[in-house]
Amino acid sequence: MKKYLLSTAAVAMVALAAPASAADLAARPYTKAPAYQAPVTPIYNWTGFYIGGHIGGGFPGEDNVLAGSRDGTFLGGVQGGYDMQFAPNWVLGLEASYSFLATNSNIDNRGLGSVTGRLGYTWGPTLLYAKGGYAWADTRFSNGFGGDGGRDGYTVGGGLEYLFTQNWSGKIEYQYYDFGTVNFVTPAGGFGNFKNDQHSIKAGLNYRFNLGNLGGGFVQ
Repeated sequence: MKKYLLSTAAVAMVALAAPASAADLAARPYTKAPAYQAPVTPIYNWTGFYIGGHIGGGFPGEDNVLAGSRDGTFLGGVQGGYDMQFAPNWVLGLEASYSFLATNSNIDNRGLGSVTGRLGYTWGPTLLYAKGGYAWADTRFSNGFGGDGGRDGYTVGGGLEYLFTQNWSGKIEYQYYDFGTVNFVTPAGGFGNFKNDQHSIKAGLNYRFNLGNLGGGFVQ
């Protein structure tokens, strides 16, 4: 009986001590779950200055005898300009461009220059645009040929440009040049005239200066 009473007392003491020991344990600290962060979408900005180069082909108009055939002529050149994005998906710009033409005949165009305005619509990194303005042709006479006219004119065109990094964009562009009528004189004393117009297709690459809020490109 004495052993039974001692055992019962010991069990009772362990039972009473257990809640006290549990109460002495420190409470588990509360940890807040990390806030959800949505993926960051790049914000594209076309505003800023740019310079670049292009290559492509030039094709004379139906009544243009400069090239002597309807075959295309290789061209390559440079361009530079400034774009401003507004409203918020429209882009207004000004661009100067010059293309060297690989031609060699009695009367030919050695180069095509232009200063144009352009207006485009952008969605994300893509810009679809139209352009137009003043154009100038480096029309030259050789081998006794002479003449005038056909050097000042206008140009219209359009293209698609894609902004594939913060500072670089690529474009494909069509441009039509009309320089009016060229009057010429042959070495034998003959004379005539023709319409001086050109079509061109260009692939170009532009470097866009990223100057903070004033620069082109995209930001995260």
